[in-house]
Amino acid sequence: MILKEESVAPEVANPKDWSPASWQNYPIKQLPEYPDQQELEAAYEELRSLPPLITSWEVEALKNKLADVAAGNGFLLQGGDCAETFADCKSPKIVNLLKVLLQMSFILIHETGVPVVRIGRIAGQYAKPRSSDYEIVDGEKIMNYRGDLINSFKPDAEARKPNPNRLIEGYKNASLTLNFLRALADEGFADLHHPEYWELDFMKQNKYYKEYETMVNSIQKAVSFMESITPNQFNTLQKINVYTSHEALNLYYDSAQTRKVPRREGFYNLSSHMVWLGNRTRDIDGAHVEYFRGIRNPIGIKVGPPFEVDETLRLIEKLNPVHEAGKIVLISRFGVNKVQEQLPEFIQAVKREGFPVVWICDPMHGNTFSTDNDVKTRNFDDIITELRQTFAIHRDQGTYLGGAHLELTGDNVTECVGGAKGLHEGELHRNYETYCDPRLNYEQSLEMAFLLAKEWKQSYKQ
Repeated sequence: MILKEESVAPEVANPKDWSPASWQNYPIKQLPEYPDQQELEAAYEELRSLPPLITSWEVEALKNKLADVAAGNGFLLQGGDCAETFADCKSPKIVNLLKVLLQMSFILIHETGVPVVRIGRIAGQYAKPRSSDYEIVDGEKIMNYRGDLINSFKPDAEARKPNPNRLIEGYKNASLTLNFLRALADEGFADLHHPEYWELDFMKQNKYYKEYETMVNSIQKAVSFMESITPNQFNTLQKINVYTSHEALNLYYDSAQTRKVPRREGFYNLSSHMVWLGNRTRDIDGAHVEYFRGIRNPIGIKVGPPFEVDETLRLIEKLNPVHEAGKIVLISRFGVNKVQEQLPEFIQAVKREGFPVVWICDPMHGNTFSTDNDVKTRNFDDIITELRQTFAIHRDQGTYLGGAHLELTGDNVTECVGGAKGLHEGELHRNYETYCDPRLNYEQSLEMAFLLAKEWKQSYKQ
């Protein structure tokens, strides 16, 4: 099915022969075929007619901040769910995720002294790649679950068929989530005058709690001091910026919300501030790269085995031919056993080409394993070890590791083993909620923020 393409004015600085729908002329991976094409086109057209979720001003503001990070003047914290579900579009889930992102960022700011750019894997992270199209359930071969944007988690052949109406449902849930996030961020949820809003009781059991308590007291004293010498209260102490991101896997969803805006050149994906290419969708001649090359948003590129250095360099050049600062975020995900072997050569190649990239580390995806009981998990020690190794490699190469990409939640789940409390495999069943990959829980996430800050200071503190 070829959907309607928008004409591109010749004066617009846009890639030649590109439109939001041109990806349909290229081979695509990780997107199963919809059985009802008429229903798909109707959903696509409806989605095109709905208001955008974000603005181009916000996209450009994020790019400017990412350019600062690339220059070593900031740190990017990207975190959130492996895959959001429609059922979790509820205030407690959203509040807890925002809370943990804020607390982690405050720890990083306090300890490093540099601005932190917060990007949530939220308000659109509804689709997931899979290594296989099918699975066997009770002897029946059915399609794999690919996220709520595509099909249902229910292990039923009919429920697993790709459903176009989920595109609209995804938009509505993303809109509700984003609206609530904005309200929280703008109306005092991050107010530094009230650190008691940040805390969840079970952090008190963590070995870093005393440091955390000292940090909160330090922030309170700094706020009180600044307000004692100025007649004006600081509004910036009450409001923060949180940007959204997702893997642009379902190109029907993302291309339907890709539009031109007045007084700006080019096209913007107005469903999310930043979108990324996964390890399975960065084929340079594939549909996903064709789509990504035409949008003005910051683009994340997951890079890890298997990959080829030269092909990845060509991919970066294709997505950012004008070498715009803040445009490309390279998300390394090698795993604790391969990062020292493969990352240095890649860094050297990117440096040699002079690409102005943001380097960040995803220590989650290369360190997934299954227990003897076939429960997917990750070990906290492996995660922090890959981060430490990545910091050390960047130090040696004279480059700046400017961020971390983490799958995490603000809830007290039991999905990753390890951490200060020593969660072990036998405890995973207690509160294992994820439909896809295991996430750090609230306490593990705050502990990770402290350890991240320590590594950053060792690498870059003068």
